[in-house]
Amino acid sequence: MPCARCDDTGWRPVDRDGVRRVERCECWVEALSSRLLQEARIPARYERATLENFVIYPNDELVDAVAQAQRFVAAFPAVDKGLCLIGPAGIGKTHIAVAVLRQIVAEKLVRGIFCDVPDLLRVIRSTYNPSVRAAEMDILRPVMEAELLVLDDLGKEKPSEWVEETMNLIVGTRYNKRLPTIFTTNHEDSPDETNLDSLKVRVGFRMHSRLHEMCEFLEYFGADYRELPPNGGVEDLVTLWKKAPRRKTLPARSAGPIRAQLSDSKARQEMEDRKRDPRELKWPGGKAGSQ
Repeated sequence: MPCARCDDTGWRPVDRDGVRRVERCECWVEALSSRLLQEARIPARYERATLENFVIYPNDELVDAVAQAQRFVAAFPAVDKGLCLIGPAGIGKTHIAVAVLRQIVAEKLVRGIFCDVPDLLRVIRSTYNPSVRAAEMDILRPVMEAELLVLDDLGKEKPSEWVEETMNLIVGTRYNKRLPTIFTTNHEDSPDETNLDSLKVRVGFRMHSRLHEMCEFLEYFGADYRELPPNGGVEDLVTLWKKAPRRKTLPARSAGPIRAQLSDSKARQEMEDRKRDPRELKWPGGKAGSQ
């Protein structure tokens, strides 16, 4: 049946201060909100994630992270920085990130996208196959231009020069356009450059520097929600949290030496470039090559 308020025109008449005018009808707003949410690529597991249904327990770092997420939603689009949620697997980082994305898309009618970083890189690689009809920029452009982007599991992909160049192109473009981005990562923000599993080493020094300028870093430890028993609640989470070791350093992975070798190789190349022209600034963007 046609909308009783606007007769499916999308506009409804209103009287304000004796002046008759039209404004967008609620049915149009609801339809647009629903379409934008469908286009946001939110995984089925998180399609109902909200900050309200996220179970919080007396963990000051977690409470602060959720409060910061709520402030981000309230202020959007007038935000200077995005968010970077850091901590071990299972502590609710993706739920918080998706909840922020869903609320902003639904209420403020912006174009937002959720991307799992390893899956995004896999799709970009597939464009190099001649049998795939999609072009690389067809995949990259919506990600680089989204009004709000969630990049989930940053640093999970095995480090390589191609991975670093591709991610620098995405993040660098958003950095230059001042587009807010929400990141999640399992890799702690350790200042120790010998820690081969730190965020700085996993994503590269250039991107790490940009992340600090682009985002509020919210690093916390806590209970693994995946271990919560059926119908479990706050007390169960507190018990799990107390049992969980607060790791100062996440376990190193075999990919670490690869990053070290790449860093050494790139450092030597940059030194040679500076010898030729000390004013040259290297930018790894452009078409990403194969691994």
